[in-house]
Amino acid sequence: MRKYLEPVLAVVLAFALYATLGKISPPLVLVFNPFSWVVLYFGLTREELFGAFTGSVCGLLQDSLTIGVFGVGGLSKTLMGFACGYISRKINVGPLVRNLVFLFILALVELAGWKGSAAFLFGTRVTADHGLALVQPVVTALATAGLFRLSAKLRREGA
Repeated sequence: MRKYLEPVLAVVLAFALYATLGKISPPLVLVFNPFSWVVLYFGLTREELFGAFTGSVCGLLQDSLTIGVFGVGGLSKTLMGFACGYISRKINVGPLVRNLVFLFILALVELAGWKGSAAFLFGTRVTADHGLALVQPVVTALATAGLFRLSAKLRREGA
């Protein structure tokens, strides 16, 4: 039961945080993307199919909260979740620096895929949103690596 309760709770918390940030100041959601944190965390800690499913759910929820094109976020987060789970099983991404670089690259590719897909499929203009979108991969990597370290520490103390 706990196997499914954790991701459901994480998605609900990400939804609440994303909606709250959007109400406080819409540009905050360009920097802080809690849906990406959830997808990357479960991609690291579970297998790639779990990461892909979590990515689908989080991406579609994020799309439902934005004015943009529906489905592009779902696709990019699905691919990010699968890639995170698959690659993290093939190489050791446990050390902090390697973990940060890995998460940064995935977040950057996801952002580029999201913006690029929307531009290609729907003719929208690719923008960096005054540079705020370029900060998102850094914040995502730091937040996810912190969550990964915190959960590992809590599991060690609880065991």
